[in-house]
Amino acid sequence: MNSEQDPAELLAQYLSAAGLIPTQDKENKQLTDYLALIQRWNARTNLTGVRDAEGILQRHFVESIACAQALPAGIQTLLDYGSGAGFPGIPIAICRPAIAVTLAESQGKKAAFLQEAIRVTGISARVHTGRAETLTASFDCVTLRAVDRMEAALRSAALLVAPGGWLAPLTTRAESPTLQAAAGPGFNWSVPVPLPGTTHGILLLGRRVSPAG
Repeated sequence: MNSEQDPAELLAQYLSAAGLIPTQDKENKQLTDYLALIQRWNARTNLTGVRDAEGILQRHFVESIACAQALPAGIQTLLDYGSGAGFPGIPIAICRPAIAVTLAESQGKKAAFLQEAIRVTGISARVHTGRAETLTASFDCVTLRAVDRMEAALRSAALLVAPGGWLAPLTTRAESPTLQAAAGPGFNWSVPVPLPGTTHGILLLGRRVSPAG
């Protein structure tokens, strides 16, 4: 992206190419403020290995917005498990403002970044500074993306999904059978949603049909 390109216009191009619903003016302002914050903090904190604005938009933003648009209706509470730089939780909070988002992040610097991102964007979200598995609440939806030890994390995340709620890992087709098995037998899985920008990336959606435990 050169200095003359507007990030919102570039994002609109990427969303259009991916067949996604365009974001609105308020969302564009929040997303571009979030992008600028990532770039500032990335200079001193390793939030994401993708450093340039174009790459962040194309790799992280589009995929997270695709997730936000694909999540079922009726979700009121969502946990972004191991949120890191806030993907997909912050774009979900921007694009689905009716959802109360909790961003769980155990690394102090990243948790501080998430607090600042909430302040800058004005989204309705909160940060849980600590390991997500220490939470005692349950959620209508739990998302995971690029989490360390994904299989073990998903096993813990599954326990935080409320009855009738959704487990929503962003993963690959190759990993999906392992993750579905890790979640346990209490979930019915929908047809995977392909994620833009990759031939293998998918959003898995599993609905809890029996109690955790």
